Amino acid sequence: MEATRMAQAHGYNGLNIRDLASAVGIKAASVYHHFASKADLGAAVAKRYWEDSEATLQALLEELGDPLACLRRYPDTFRKALDRDNRICLCSFMAAETDDLPDPIKLEVRKFAEVNIAWLKQVLIAADSVPSDQSDIRAQAIFAAVAGAQLIARSRCDITVYDQLIAGYVSAGLIPS
Repeated sequence: MEATRMAQAHGYNGLNIRDLASAVGIKAASVYHHFASKADLGAAVAKRYWEDSEATLQALLEELGDPLACLRRYPDTFRKALDRDNRICLCSFMAAETDDLPDPIKLEVRKFAEVNIAWLKQVLIAADSVPSDQSDIRAQAIFAAVAGAQLIARSRCDITVYDQLIAGYVSAGLIPS
């Protein structure tokens, strides 16, 4: 959890094994016992992040049952990070660092996007919001817009910017209402 918090605040480049060990009250050697390198740690953190996100999205679908309600609530999954000390999605942050990421981390970061887009596509089709042949591009657009809104709001340290952008996406029809 602490590694995720660090990466959400500072990205992969800010993920430091010694700082992590200090933050959780253990020796760096203990971290290295589980992760041979910073790249291994980063890949594990990104993998757990997308797995948790996938579980959250599936739980949302099961809880609400209504695809349109799920689409309306989707932005809340990104808003939570902003609400916690102005953090952003770990995989969005790492995606911005793609040129500097080891390949195993790139794969996990891409998987996060794939999971979100696949879920959005499934829900868009179930909601009959767009023709199925347009569901993939709409899902990608929603994912990109929501992640972008999070980034803009973080840069301004103002969660209301996020809320306003999401409301704009809804009123423009990008996110079905």
